[in-house]
Amino acid sequence: MKEKKISCIIGIASSILLLILDQFTKYLASTYLKDGHSIVLVKGVFQLHYLENRGAAFGMMQGMKPWLVAGTFLMLILMIIVYWKSPMEKKFKWARFILILLTAGALGNLVDRLALDYVVDFFYFELINFPIFNVADIYVSCGMVLLVLFFLFYYKDEDIERLIPFKIRKRNKV
Repeated sequence: MKEKKISCIIGIASSILLLILDQFTKYLASTYLKDGHSIVLVKGVFQLHYLENRGAAFGMMQGMKPWLVAGTFLMLILMIIVYWKSPMEKKFKWARFILILLTAGALGNLVDRLALDYVVDFFYFELINFPIFNVADIYVSCGMVLLVLFFLFYYKDEDIERLIPFKIRKRNKV
């Protein structure tokens, strides 16, 4: 049980540190870019450009703050439960790391939605006209890529069953 508590303290501290980094970068973006001044880092490729996103990823769900906030709270609760219930074996450290990334990303954008009614985005890949994003989005994107890779290539079915604290009913084949 002591190892579980230490893991939870590390998880909380890591999530808070990542959240602070996200909020600091958004503060800098708001301070130096909000006036419409973009900073070109690589001409025609990458720049810092301020955007107030009132939706979700890629600008979807514009103006649906109540649903986005409720969905985020539900996901945070689920991730906390999975983190707490995850086995303390070395094999599951990656799962806990992924949950920390996802939690920090969700919290970073949730803080913006609750405090500002929008999410501050500022990274823009002009070369491919990729949607403008922020540090919290990077946490979520990296966490989701790692989650898919680990669930496909690292964890076996029995590991996933041990990791997820509730039963998923399998459909009987007819």
